[in-house]
Amino acid sequence: MIYQFRSKAGPDVIMLADLSQRIFDILGRPLESRGILTTEQLPSLIHMLETAILKDLEDRAQINTAEEPGSTKPKLADRLGQRAYPFLELMMQANSMGEPVMWGV
Repeated sequence: MIYQFRSKAGPDVIMLADLSQRIFDILGRPLESRGILTTEQLPSLIHMLETAILKDLEDRAQINTAEEPGSTKPKLADRLGQRAYPFLELMMQANSMGEPVMWGV
């Protein structure tokens, strides 16, 4: 399934269900077929996602410094910051302009 997130504050962001679910798990929200992130919710949701991205970077740095022979490194394509950046940017733009983020409408 594909989700299209919209806000008057910025361009639409299209994400596959796996990434959308990963982000919404981080945000502590259920991922439904349609919904809204209100302007009141955005600041705390932005902070949660930024914190998760920083933790992902720290975890990857620890894995890379503790390399063992035969260990597998995490794939670069799985980096949360890289994959979630467009959605984070949309939330930040919406927050700065006082607009909600909606999907499925």
